[in-house]
Amino acid sequence: MAATGSLPLTQYPTYSKPLTSQKPHKKPLFSLPKQTFPLIFSFPFHRSLNYPTKPPRFLPLCDSLQDNIVQNIENPKKLLLPNAHSRQILSPESAPRIFIQDPPWISALFWKGLYKMTNQIVKIEHKEIEKRKYNLLRRRQVKEETEAWEKMVEEYRELEREMCEKKLAPNLPYVKGLFLGWFEPLREAIAKEQKVQKGKSKKLRAAYAPHIELLPADKLAVIVMHKMMGLVMGAEEDGYVQVVQAAVHIGVAIEQEVRIHSFLEKTKNYQRKQIVDEVQGASKEKEILRKRVNSLIRRRRLTEVQKLVKNEEIKPWGRDAQAKLGSRLLELLTETAYVQPPIDQSGDSPLDVRPAFRHKFKTISRGLGQKIKKRYGVIECDPLIRSGLDKSAKHMMIPYVPMLVPPKKWKGYDKGGYLFLPSYVMRTHGSRKQQEALKGVNVKNMRKVFEALDTLGSTKWRVNNKVLAVVESIWASGGNIAGLVDRNDIPIPEKPYSEDSTEIQEWKWSVRKANKVNRERHSQRCDTELKLSVARKMENEEGFYYPHNLDFRGRAYPMHPHLNHLSSDLCRGVLEFAEGRPLGRSGLHWLKIHLANLYAGGVEKLSHDGRLAFVDNHLDEIFDSAENPINGNRWWLTAEDPFQCLAACMNLSEALKSTSPHSMISYLPIHQ
Repeated sequence: MAATGSLPLTQYPTYSKPLTSQKPHKKPLFSLPKQTFPLIFSFPFHRSLNYPTKPPRFLPLCDSLQDNIVQNIENPKKLLLPNAHSRQILSPESAPRIFIQDPPWISALFWKGLYKMTNQIVKIEHKEIEKRKYNLLRRRQVKEETEAWEKMVEEYRELEREMCEKKLAPNLPYVKGLFLGWFEPLREAIAKEQKVQKGKSKKLRAAYAPHIELLPADKLAVIVMHKMMGLVMGAEEDGYVQVVQAAVHIGVAIEQEVRIHSFLEKTKNYQRKQIVDEVQGASKEKEILRKRVNSLIRRRRLTEVQKLVKNEEIKPWGRDAQAKLGSRLLELLTETAYVQPPIDQSGDSPLDVRPAFRHKFKTISRGLGQKIKKRYGVIECDPLIRSGLDKSAKHMMIPYVPMLVPPKKWKGYDKGGYLFLPSYVMRTHGSRKQQEALKGVNVKNMRKVFEALDTLGSTKWRVNNKVLAVVESIWASGGNIAGLVDRNDIPIPEKPYSEDSTEIQEWKWSVRKANKVNRERHSQRCDTELKLSVARKMENEEGFYYPHNLDFRGRAYPMHPHLNHLSSDLCRGVLEFAEGRPLGRSGLHWLKIHLANLYAGGVEKLSHDGRLAFVDNHLDEIFDSAENPINGNRWWLTAEDPFQCLAACMNLSEALKSTSPHSMISYLPIHQ
């Protein structure tokens, strides 16, 4: 850094004595008369300096050596450049300058301060960006949790309007076409039931009456349809759902939506309600309660205040209320939902309209190999529904999808996990004893458990788009490789023309076996479609999180049921960490062992050196699998866990082909 100063003197300063070798002063000063200010230079002057009669004037500093620097660049002869030994003081006409070199430490301090200041500004800006980003994701997460059913209702309303205006059924996916046909009759039936129950006296009203009025009829209709079809998709190979299971499932979903609905109503209408209360006056009960609370607050009896306020919150319904409400809504669905096969082009056959769901009794054994059997009420769907359901599963409403922001930290039995969706630290399946036991445990004793669940929930995941593209390609071509189910059913054998009883019996057994296999395939296709629908939904997200809770044994599982890192090979291959780490020497070592373990077939039982040698001997196949997984040699398909093996092949190939394998950033989960 250099500083400049102007001295417009008419002549050079002269010395009265010849220069002799003298020791320089420790603090040499260039002194000026009293009418001017002192100036300290960084180079020494002789003590016996004759000052000019007129004091020098100091002009403002400039960045250039001369004012006409631009014009003089073209004529280098006129361009004056300073040098280390130059002490010439130029005439005023030539705009003279004096360059003074700063000590090195001043420059170092300046750059250090500038770096610190810039670094602080960058950090602040980065924090602001991250904060804005988090708030945006949180708003999206809140909408996903609170407005999902509302969006579905609005969609069916819009489809109905479009159908009425055009007088033509819109071209919809199979399952949405079914829902659109059921929506209007079911909504009217629920609205009629709400009106009937509201008109009855308290003694004559049904047990579910207080709960059926808490949501609009159209929202109840959408919840019932989606929950019932979701249960049908996840049903066992026989294709039935137990009535109690379906009723409780629907009741739980409605209770969750009631809580969210009431919370949103309170937040949206808080100011309006406050104004109405001030103008019209609150009801007598609320007025008495408010006075009671105020008097308790004045007396500092806070525990009683908390009890009064808690009583105003929505109490849990319980399994009985959930089952009764769900069973009534399920009954309305079976009465109003119908299906119709495709109309015959000839028009000779009569219209075949039949119920979509039937209520039956079925004898079921509670477990495999158990002789004790019981009769249960079941809901069986028409085969026509199942025939097209697996191809449009992606249009189903999927609850508890992965979160866009880290989940709430666990602080109690029902405090943690999702922002608004009801979340419980343990899966009790309605067992009151387990719920009461958990609620009775001191929070301090559960601290380690909560911390473990928080750690699992705060792990950021993302979709491995390369593996997902391979899965989509195989699935679109019909599946049936890499562990994916065949998308086509096996043909049903035709009845033989022979009257031989043995052949007839064999034909019956083969038909029964074919139907069983097709039911199994249908269930697996629905499961795969649900997994892929979640992967498609999350594939463009930077990252997402899985809130975890426990089962009764203390094992931790993600609350989202379909696409998670503890599920099948497909799910584990499609998922990877969102935050990578450099491999390092040990990471590359364990990546190779991980690949050998995934290939299996006896390789996983070799020593570590044996597994490393196996990977090194198959590097050509690994590179081919990574570069051309579909049309190549497909070595990865011979592994026991093919999709995880493919992800490891891609990761190892990228590392070995990079200039520095140990410093490559890896996102792959490696099991040890």
